Amino acid sequence: PDGGDGGKGGDVILQATNAEQSLVNLKFQPQWKAKRGGDGGSRQKHGANAPDCKIQVPIGTLVFDHDSNAFLCDLKEDGQEFIAVRGGRGGKGNLHYVSSTNRVPRQFQPGEEGETKILDLELKIVADVGLVGFPNAGRSTFLRAVSAARPRTASYPFTTLNPNIGVIETEDYRRFTIADIPGLISGAHQNVGLGHAFLRHIERCRILCFVLDMGGTDGRDPLQDLQVLRDELEHYEPGLSKRPSLILANKIDLPEAEGNLQRLQKKEKSIRIIPVCAELALHTEDAILILREMLDSLPPEDEQTLLRILAKRRAQAKKAVEEENDFEF
Repeated sequence: PDGGDGGKGGDVILQATNAEQSLVNLKFQPQWKAKRGGDGGSRQKHGANAPDCKIQVPIGTLVFDHDSNAFLCDLKEDGQEFIAVRGGRGGKGNLHYVSSTNRVPRQFQPGEEGETKILDLELKIVADVGLVGFPNAGRSTFLRAVSAARPRTASYPFTTLNPNIGVIETEDYRRFTIADIPGLISGAHQNVGLGHAFLRHIERCRILCFVLDMGGTDGRDPLQDLQVLRDELEHYEPGLSKRPSLILANKIDLPEAEGNLQRLQKKEKSIRIIPVCAELALHTEDAILILREMLDSLPPEDEQTLLRILAKRRAQAKKAVEEENDFEF
């Protein structure tokens, strides 16, 4: 009667880190499970406690309970941890049941099952700046030109399927982030082309940067594209299109660009317009300096207001679209 106790099961822990910029990696592994504790052995040998399973997530990750929609945690500091689920207690060996009347007990206490939960993870702010545009407008090319991010680019629409995040460091060593939001299409606010998922990313950016194809590729009209983009944002959430913004008049090297730029400048006098050629990195540094100035002029985020907005959005999103960012632990 000398059986030892079993080891405790591992916890599943979310850990905030500067090394991660998005939750995309979790989409490829939505279920996480810590290991079970080791078995107890004879001669009072206790089983080893299982190691914790740590999942690294970006700073600014919000944690919600999937079933109750309750807000659980805001991981806002590098290294901050949140125990998503706790491992089960180890069982007790038969040594605990030795008594004066039972010298060779055969009973033991099994270990407890660990917790199981489904949690929803969302980024509080996807990026400081969100690149908004139609497919093939040049968003990804611009991000490649100004940062170390390497989004997939090609001369056909819908290359970007998930947000790509680039970190920009200015000459004074200050940093900010730019998100290449997947291209919007007309009807996005009605969830056409995964529109709701893409629009929710835009909602989490402090500045909107409209990227327009000034060359009018495939017969497009950049002025009409801008109006459609604004309409989609406004239909999705009133006021979103009026967020601080500027226009990147891209592909300025193409033949039709100069005429379209003059039309745009004549119509849009209340918004900053920056002519660029992302592919040639022409005037891209000017755009970065202006974005930095705009960010410096913005007031700090109101944390509590932002949390209330997120809770409201979660409730609305559950009714409108099947969630794609549920992770089981």
